[in-house]
Amino acid sequence: MGKTQSRKAEHLKIAVEEDVQFREKRTGLERVAFKGVELEYKALPEMDKKEIKLETEFLGKNFKLPLMVEAITGGTEEAKKINKDIAKACQETGIGMGLGSQRAMIEDAGLKDTYFVRDVAPDIFLAGNIGVTELGKYSAKEIGKALDDVGADAVAVHINAAQAAMQPEGETDFKGRIEEIEKLAKTLKKPVYVKEVGHGIGLETAKALAKTGVKAIDVAGAGGTSWTALDSKRGSKEMGETFWDFGIGTAESIVQTRKGFKGKIIASGGIRTGLDCAKGIALGADLCGLALPVLKAQQSEGSQGVKKLIEKLAEELSIAMFLAGAKDLKGLKGKATVKS
Repeated sequence: MGKTQSRKAEHLKIAVEEDVQFREKRTGLERVAFKGVELEYKALPEMDKKEIKLETEFLGKNFKLPLMVEAITGGTEEAKKINKDIAKACQETGIGMGLGSQRAMIEDAGLKDTYFVRDVAPDIFLAGNIGVTELGKYSAKEIGKALDDVGADAVAVHINAAQAAMQPEGETDFKGRIEEIEKLAKTLKKPVYVKEVGHGIGLETAKALAKTGVKAIDVAGAGGTSWTALDSKRGSKEMGETFWDFGIGTAESIVQTRKGFKGKIIASGGIRTGLDCAKGIALGADLCGLALPVLKAQQSEGSQGVKKLIEKLAEELSIAMFLAGAKDLKGLKGKATVKS
């Protein structure tokens, strides 16, 4: 097993078996209040809950729910089953899915089948994935081929400075990366968007990305899985303790990103309930993403476990919208503030 495959296997094992959630820092969504109160309960919402519409569009694809499963894995035999199970559930519920970093399959074409899910999910929005530090190593043509090989609709360029600083083999040369993102966005035929991995995106970064031509930003704020914690368990545990709770909380990241970026925004990082998703959208996001709960559901009950989780999130989101008096996602936006 190569170094990249070995690292991915270690990530899965640690994420499932150990506690790598942020300790003190929360997403900030627990401080989100609709119209400045904890939850503006409309005892007479003047609507039928059955009328609520959850459909949306993202980068040219229709979603039945404003949800997507965030990038989890790829490149190992275990990853193959995980991706198939998740993709099948996404197909059945009409949501999107992101693949794990495709670096492994670019390095070894024989690993393509560990990412390929179009046989079980022909219609979903599917995002490929490449690390920002790989952009200088692979051409747009090579990245495009990797996307075509798995039938991806777009590519997420993941940025992970905090995580990389904890990795024993981490690439920490981030010079010129904004220029490389811009070059890819202007060269690749498919949409390009940028995602953090769990430590948030602030206003300055959002403004810089707005100039590159990327179509969306996935904030992946602090408050869910701490990748500084996870990767420190593979390397410097002492450094991990220091930076365990480092990052911008999800709610604040959404607010700051929306101020600096007019494109689509995905709220992720500690999203655990449909109510969390409602708050994220109310703050200005267009979709919500989650990963660890999906992985745990898959590990417990396979594809059916993932489907049950998605259906639960959808019902919770519907209830939150009903209680807020929002008939659709557009009506939900702007109904939240972050309390100090």
